[in-house]
Amino acid sequence: MLIVIDPTARRVDGESVRIAKDVLCAGAGDAAKVCVLDQPGSMPRALARRNGRQVVVVGDDRTLLRAVRLLHGEGALGAHPLGVVPVGGSVSLAHALGVPTDAVAASRAVLAGHTRRLDVLTDDAGGVVLGGLGIPAPGGQGPASAWWRAVPFPRQRARPSQRLRVEADGRLLADLDRPVAEVSVLPANGLADVVVRAGRKDSLVRARATSITVSGAGFSYRANAVDLGPTHTRTWTVRPNALRLTVPHT
Repeated sequence: MLIVIDPTARRVDGESVRIAKDVLCAGAGDAAKVCVLDQPGSMPRALARRNGRQVVVVGDDRTLLRAVRLLHGEGALGAHPLGVVPVGGSVSLAHALGVPTDAVAASRAVLAGHTRRLDVLTDDAGGVVLGGLGIPAPGGQGPASAWWRAVPFPRQRARPSQRLRVEADGRLLADLDRPVAEVSVLPANGLADVVVRAGRKDSLVRARATSITVSGAGFSYRANAVDLGPTHTRTWTVRPNALRLTVPHT
């Protein structure tokens, strides 16, 4: 086990970091190796020294995503279960994936939990999305996990429609000649559930696909519990069972 501790987590909540390290090291024994990062950008060096060990990251959502992107870039994301102990300012993404936000509970889940296989979305800009995504980005309004709920879309303040072209495996779901109110993409069982809502609440187009392309004059989207963009085009591809995550037994 390689325990990677983010420096921001130590600064924000050093006590939770200490508890996580103690619980993990007590459970893993001599198999545990602790790597305290001197700065967030030093994670690539730490992961390069894992030598086949299971990686456990102690930090916030950004730490989790940084590890996921690096492991995916190496083609090693699914090689071993990834452990997470959420500590820091924003841990809503880890919580939405089923990881406890309590340091003791999360550490015990790493040691004695089960492995959950998750589909992920990768995009043409090198990004990885855990969970789902929604267009447009809500600008931080409402619960952080609202964007990956299944349809019907959550009730919220009306947003202006925009002109978007949406394609799912080459099938045209929306074009620039009609306004689009919302787009939802949620990976499940090897495919993505894609829902496009036009200006009227009852006007929905649904599809299941492996690849989704959205283009337009400029749009923002919400993924990984943060707002991203604007961008003029983005293609997402489903990677079935790409992530193995340790979570508690239910």
